[in-house]
Amino acid sequence: MNPQAKLVFITSLLLGTTITISSNHWVLAWTGLEINTLAVLPLISKSHHPRAIEAATKYFLVQAAASTLVLFSSMTNAWYTGQWDITQLTHPFSCLILTAALAMKLGLVPFHFWFPEVLQGSPLPTGLLLSTAMKFPPITLLFMTSPSLNPTLLTTMALLSTALGGWMGLNQTQTRKILAFSSISHLGWMTIIISYNPKLTLLSFYLYVLMTTAVFLSLNSMKALKLSTLMTSWTKTPTLNAMLMLTLLSLAGLPPLTGFLPKWLIIQELTKQEMAPAATIISLLSLLSLFFYLRLAYCTTITLPPHTTNHMKQWHTNKPTSPMTAILTTVSLVLLPTAPLILSIT
Repeated sequence: MNPQAKLVFITSLLLGTTITISSNHWVLAWTGLEINTLAVLPLISKSHHPRAIEAATKYFLVQAAASTLVLFSSMTNAWYTGQWDITQLTHPFSCLILTAALAMKLGLVPFHFWFPEVLQGSPLPTGLLLSTAMKFPPITLLFMTSPSLNPTLLTTMALLSTALGGWMGLNQTQTRKILAFSSISHLGWMTIIISYNPKLTLLSFYLYVLMTTAVFLSLNSMKALKLSTLMTSWTKTPTLNAMLMLTLLSLAGLPPLTGFLPKWLIIQELTKQEMAPAATIISLLSLLSLFFYLRLAYCTTITLPPHTTNHMKQWHTNKPTSPMTAILTTVSLVLLPTAPLILSIT
């Protein structure tokens, strides 16, 4: 892709995100979402492969439908209340439509079908954008309207997302699809707490972005799109493979690592809100996700390539790894001791 064109698209992404997260008017927020959608479409389809074109088409149709629902919801609310302010969304029907629209934007169950397919058809850097930056504007709108939304509906969608994200990721062999279902599962954790402690949702989202970025950059350095390729990459980049294993375990939420922090705080907050059954259910459902994270970690470091492999033997190379990968991997592993400081800031 032309560097000038790529610069225009990246700038448009930043502009659209900034417009959405800084606006108080629904039309401005909708405009930012549309700019984001149009800017990311060329990045998805830049390889001109039929799978990439299919992914771009699916992404466009779903995001256009979701943006239409956002506009319809705000117009309905303005019709009944006379308010275009994002924080003044009070009409019950508008709240219901907006919940569906944002769930479609984010890929929450039952509007999750597009996300794994789009991620599978995109290059890894674009998949990173779809999993992190493109979810920031809808999460912000969810944050701003959370007092008006139905907590029971959000809790139900969150539990279903955690269950389906873990269940569907069990039999996947493509790393991008595994990370897509991982994203759906993590969105369930963020959604279940947003009505009770929205700041905790943002903290969980920021830490998820850190860990997912580290995983995507590591996989991009290894050019590992399938589990079979990941199994043979130990001889090529042993240190990066070892750090990727720890980052995957952090993404799974194992206690000594950073990923345990948001899950621990969310379970604590749910218990304070007298939602111990929901906390128990979502904790048990996260074991499904833990299984495929452990399988990824197993393939990354513990499994040696078989002698009958169909892949070319990959020997150790001196190709330097990006410093950003090292920084993000370190942050993804060691933030848990700073939990009191983070909580005092939030």
